[in-house]
Amino acid sequence: MTLPSGKYTPQEISWFRGIFDSYYDGIRSFAYYKTGDVDLADDIVQEVFLKLWDMRNEVKDEKVKSLLYTIAYNMVKNHFKHQKVVYGFQASKSNEELPEHADSKIRMDELNAQLQEALAAIPDGQREVFLMNRIEGLSYNEIAERLNLSVKAIEKRISAALAVLRTKFGYKI
Repeated sequence: MTLPSGKYTPQEISWFRGIFDSYYDGIRSFAYYKTGDVDLADDIVQEVFLKLWDMRNEVKDEKVKSLLYTIAYNMVKNHFKHQKVVYGFQASKSNEELPEHADSKIRMDELNAQLQEALAAIPDGQREVFLMNRIEGLSYNEIAERLNLSVKAIEKRISAALAVLRTKFGYKI
């Protein structure tokens, strides 16, 4: 790592080199584990040590390690906050840019009719369990408790319901 240009005392450089050599690998591993991206981890570590350099006159030696990890944690957190904003912006832009097709209402009505027809083709017990799972979001255990059935029976009914839907729609649901 290269320090910003300027005049520095040999003590400052020696102090920084010692801290850098001691903590670089640990901070880099921490950033990598948090982000899963080697390049991003390297960037974060570089920023962490630049912030440390800027704060060098205020830092106490016994607090350096916790300070470095705190800075790294905050930088990772800020990176993900920024990514969330970027993705949200991109999603809103992509939604605005997609023109609605003239026949989209007709397509949705046709799909809904096909879905209702397919659901009607599922036997009652299987349909009930399937809708409880997929529409109400209940787990197999919750359904089993409500219907006084075993979890295995619920699994079997949902599997059969999915088989009916697969044959109606021609692909895995």
